[in-house]
Amino acid sequence: MLRRLRIVYVGLTASVLVGLCVPLAASFAAAQAQIVYIDRFNDTAYFASLAEPALRTDRAEALHQILDQHYQLYGIAVAVIGRDGKTLYETRDGLDLSARETRDKIDTALAGRYRLPQETVWPWNTDDIVVVAPISSGGQVSGAIVTVSPSLGLRSSSGAQIAVLAIVSIACLLVAIAAAGPLTRWMLRPVENLAGAVHALGDGRFGDRVRVDSGPPELRRLAESFNRMADRIATLVERQRSFVSYASHQLRTPLATVRLCVDNIRPALRPHGIDDYELMAEEIERMGRVCDALLAYARAEVMDDAVEDVDAAVIADERVGVWRSLAAQFGVRLQRVGPSSAPARAAAEALDQSLDALLSNAIKFAGDGAEVIVAVESDVDGRVAVHVVDNGPGMPPEDLARAREPFWRRTTHQNIDGSGLGVTIADSLITASGGRLDLMTAQPHGVHAKITLPAAEPARGALRGPPAVAAPGRPGPPVWPDVPG
Repeated sequence: MLRRLRIVYVGLTASVLVGLCVPLAASFAAAQAQIVYIDRFNDTAYFASLAEPALRTDRAEALHQILDQHYQLYGIAVAVIGRDGKTLYETRDGLDLSARETRDKIDTALAGRYRLPQETVWPWNTDDIVVVAPISSGGQVSGAIVTVSPSLGLRSSSGAQIAVLAIVSIACLLVAIAAAGPLTRWMLRPVENLAGAVHALGDGRFGDRVRVDSGPPELRRLAESFNRMADRIATLVERQRSFVSYASHQLRTPLATVRLCVDNIRPALRPHGIDDYELMAEEIERMGRVCDALLAYARAEVMDDAVEDVDAAVIADERVGVWRSLAAQFGVRLQRVGPSSAPARAAAEALDQSLDALLSNAIKFAGDGAEVIVAVESDVDGRVAVHVVDNGPGMPPEDLARAREPFWRRTTHQNIDGSGLGVTIADSLITASGGRLDLMTAQPHGVHAKITLPAAEPARGALRGPPAVAAPGRPGPPVWPDVPG
């Protein structure tokens, strides 16, 4: 932006200088040419007044002498044209009067009319200055006088004036270029500070503010408004964090107390009250799980997204090892494919909790006899991908699009344990880590969840796991497509 602003500023300055200097140079050249033309016309008219009695009395020797002296003194050639348009006398042998414009001027003079030339002589024009005046008396035209003047002096004078204008314009342009740097930096310094503060605010550093002691008044007011907004956001986030801390203590303790009281009355229950006791204990446990999910979601929303280096492959191995026994209880085969190491960048525990949420959903909803694959890819474009793919019944695209909504659950899953926050928490954690969570339909059926994270270091080649092979007697394993991260 700084470079573009300088280009615009210098370009506008150059345009203004060109718009002013070109007409001014044309005006100088025209004015200088007009002065010379008038001077030459006066001389030509004077020679015409001398030539009239000479032609009438056939005594032209004195006229020829005057014209020769003028040519020798000033270098201005003079020709006397008769009434028939033929040259009667010329001070310079071989004087060329055959040019069309010159003949037009001679014809105009022989018709008894005067025409004052209005041409502008530029430094690059090499044509001579030709002025023609009629020789007349009592309304009768007897010939014409032609003066041919070299234009070198006029061109030199016009060139000098144009050179002065060019030097002044270049000097002004250089001053504008020199001033463009400090001026644009002064104008854009608040914008740069604002960009840095916005980036810091996006990274979770709520203490950075924009300086308001420099720059244009409009940008200073914008910086002040941003600082007020940042203060308000910092206050709200701090209150939310405080709420999370208070809620984690205040909600867990009553639930633990209620559960303890219920357990204490268990020995005193009669047989017909056991069912009510188990229902109450199960409901307390469910409330505890909902509370834990709410707290995890709140922490994900306000977490400090200071990322660190993690090994996505090692984390995937750990989580698969933890969930394999539970998957076996549900009749689900859980396996891991891909490289043994995939350095990535993520917030602390973000990938762990996200995989837990995705694996929990895949195991619960894939169904008995299904297969869940956790595949890790260390890609070549600086990204690391972790896939959780099952070949269960899957979900339609419209349900996959809503799966990130808090507390959303399919109508067919209302009786299955869960809070409806697992995918929401995973999406918040991965987003806070600078990554992305995609939910897609697996092929030929099932759900394909893809976590994409920044690589910890520039990728040096694609490291992909071996292709999954279907186990005998089981449905074929799911296949995941290449989806942009």
